[in-house]
Parts: sequence; C-alpha cells; structure tokens
Amino acid sequence: MMRSIERELLAWIVGTLLLGSALVAMTTYVVTLDEMNEVFDNDLRNVAVGVATYHRSNAPHEQAHAPVLIPRDDEPQDSEIATFAWDASGTLIYSSDPRVPIRYVAKEGLSHPRIGNEDWIVYTAVHDRGIVQAAQRRASRREMAGESAAKILPFLLAMAVVVAGLLIYGLRRGLRPLDAAARDVAGRSARSLEAIDTSAVPAELLPMVRAINSLMAKLDQSFSAQRTFLADAAHELRTPIAALRLQLTLLERSADELERSAATASLKLGVMRAQRLIGQLLAVARTDPAGSLDPLQRVDLDDLVRTVLEPFASAAEAAGIDLGAELQGPAPVLGDTGQLAMLLDNLIENALRHTPAGGVVDVGTAMDDGRPVLFVRDSGPGIPAADRERVFGRFVRRDVNGNGNGGGGGDVGSGLGLTIVKAIAERHGATVRLMDRAQGPGLEVRVRFPVAAPASGANAAALRQDS
Repeated sequence: MMRSIERELLAWIVGTLLLGSALVAMTTYVVTLDEMNEVFDNDLRNVAVGVATYHRSNAPHEQAHAPVLIPRDDEPQDSEIATFAWDASGTLIYSSDPRVPIRYVAKEGLSHPRIGNEDWIVYTAVHDRGIVQAAQRRASRREMAGESAAKILPFLLAMAVVVAGLLIYGLRRGLRPLDAAARDVAGRSARSLEAIDTSAVPAELLPMVRAINSLMAKLDQSFSAQRTFLADAAHELRTPIAALRLQLTLLERSADELERSAATASLKLGVMRAQRLIGQLLAVARTDPAGSLDPLQRVDLDDLVRTVLEPFASAAEAAGIDLGAELQGPAPVLGDTGQLAMLLDNLIENALRHTPAGGVVDVGTAMDDGRPVLFVRDSGPGIPAADRERVFGRFVRRDVNGNGNGGGGGDVGSGLGLTIVKAIAERHGATVRLMDRAQGPGLEVRVRFPVAAPASGANAAALRQDS
C-alpha cells in the first residue's frame, strides 16, 4: 500500500491519544488506590484501637469464660474488616470470623501478611492485657480503585475519539491547499511552467511550494535555452551546408584538372569546418552543467599542458606563431581529464586563431593563493572590456582582427569555444577570467580552480577527501 503522510499522522495522533487515555486511567487507579490505602489504613487503626479499649476493660471477665468465636457460614465480603483479640499469653479470646487463620503478632502497627491464599492488611494494637488485630483483604481496595479507573476510562476514550475526529477534519482541511497545488501542476502541459500561486498556501507548506516553483523556473530556463540553442544551431548549420553545396557545384563544373583540384581542396576544407562545428555542438551538449562528470581523478595541469600543447606545435610553426609553455611546478586538481583537455584545447585554438603571424602564445600554470591556475595568453588584438562577458555566449564570434561577431574575412570559428570553456570550468568549480596581457597588447585567459573543486554526490566526497 502506498505510504500516506495523512494516515501516518493520524495513526500517531490517535495512538498517542489512546496511550494518553490509558496512562490517565492507570494514574487514576494508582492515585485512588493510594488514597484508599491511606483512608482504610486509618480506619483499621481506629477499629483496632477501639476494640482494644473494649477488651482491656473487660479482660478479667473474658479470661474467666471460653473464647468468643462467632460462627460464620456466609460469603465474606472483600471490604469487610475482621477483628481478633488475644490475651497476654497469646491465646485467642475473640474472633469475628474464625475462618481466617490469622497468626498472633505482638508488634504494634501495620503489616501485610499473606493469609491462606489472599493478601491482607492487618493493624495490630498492643495493650497491657493483650493485643487486638483488625484485618482487611487487599483485593477490596484494588477492586474499588479499578472501578474508579474504569468509570473514567470510557469518558477518556470518548474524548480521544472526538479529538481524533476533529484532528482528521483539521488535517484534511489544512492539506486542501496542497491538493489544489497538486491539481494545478497536474493540469498543466509541459510548456506551462508558471509559478504556483502562494497567496493561499499555509506557512508549513510554503517552503515545498517555493521549491516546486524554483524547479519549474529552472525547467523553463532550460527549455528556453534548449529552444534557443536548437534555433541557433539550425541557423549556423545553414552556412556550412550552403557552402558545401556551392563547392560541390563548382567541383562538378570544373573544366580542367587544375580547377577540379582547387574545388576539391575547398570542398575538403568546407567538410572539415562543418565537421568541427558539429563536434563543437556535441561538446556543448556534453558539457551541460546539469549533467554528471565521469569519475574524478587527480590531474596535474602541467602534464595536461604538455599533452594538449604538442599537437598544436606544427600548426603554430606553419602560422609563424611562437607557441610556448610556462610551467611552474605541480598544479594538481581533481577533475575529468577529458573535459579539462577539451577546455585547454579550445583556449589554445582560439589564441592561435586570433594571433597574427610573428605573434606569441604562451600556455602555462601557476598557483594563486594556494589555488591552481591554468592560463593562455596571446599577442593578438585582445577583447574590449565591454565585450568580455558577451563572448561567453553561444555562437558569438570575433574575426581575426578582434572586431565583434565575425566581421572579418578570416576563419572565425564556430563561436562555441569560450562557451565550452566556461561550461567545463563551472562543472569543476573553477572561474574563467579574461584580462589584458601584462606585456604589450593581447589577451590572457585565466582559469582558477578551487582548493577542493565542488561537485555532487560521490564526486564531492572524493574532492573533499583528497583536499
């Protein structure tokens, strides 16, 4: 059966009420029995003292006659007080109920002997001519205390039932706003993600409703970003596809081998550009911050720089760019090696694309206040401070002269490189900062990692443990 908070609450409340009723009844029984013991013990003492006074004044007469043992063949009552008189030698001289095999005890005060198969309470009064005992069965007191508790128990149970009924009504009435919110959400479509009205929501349910509203806002942002991304991707793919069709047409219309070779080379370059754009689109999808990282491992940024930098050496040499590394010792981080390599790959490629021949691109690592830093600096035109936040958006391009969104005629790339860099950095808890190159014109990109990069679940635990 499905778990129900309402049923659990009611079960606990009703159970508590019933337990409370039982405890009240038990308390009533104990208190009543204690009061009865006090009253009846005092009565026993008074009876014993009164009978002792009588027998002391008549002792010579009683000793001259046979003991007075009153015959009994009736059913004894539990509340009955039986009396017994003994002379100084311990001889029984009077008994109100000879059937009770009471023993002679010459000690003043209360005692609780077991006579026959019953528990008794006996008060012994000692005088100079003998003793007198007044005895009563304990069962009578327990029975009267039980009757007193039994009389109050039905009222307690009735009160528990009434209170439980009021609680059920109040609980269901209080949960109506939650039911209304559930119906509101259930009646919506996948595109209807407006916030739930919280004006009539009780204070106890407000945090949960606000959490639902926050989740729907995030979903709305995610759907909006997805729609924007798909629209932008479709738009961006039109250009390389149109170029491929044009280059294919030129290849078909080639008049000689020279034209055919040129058209083939252009077609190959167009296919490579289209392939790169598709790869970048897939990379953006894989670096969605909501996704999960692969199992984290210790990555030395120095080793990462050496590994990623090597394939770019020939391209930099062909472009007349001085590509070098500045490594300042171990710079360990915990992360996804593949994604960190993709981050650095995009930074180096952007730097080479925007650095003119004869320029310099430096890739390196550093430690900043105990935190590892990965940097790429180039001697290109740089990025104006006003545009540095905007260039992290999708499909935002700069030409090789640094003039905005693809205004030049060179290879302007896919416009996704910095988007991928920022997404990967955020997934590793790092920050990306664009700044002017310290020596001369150019741009420096610094990725600053935390001491223990945050993540979720087991990854977060591994990061904290390693740090």
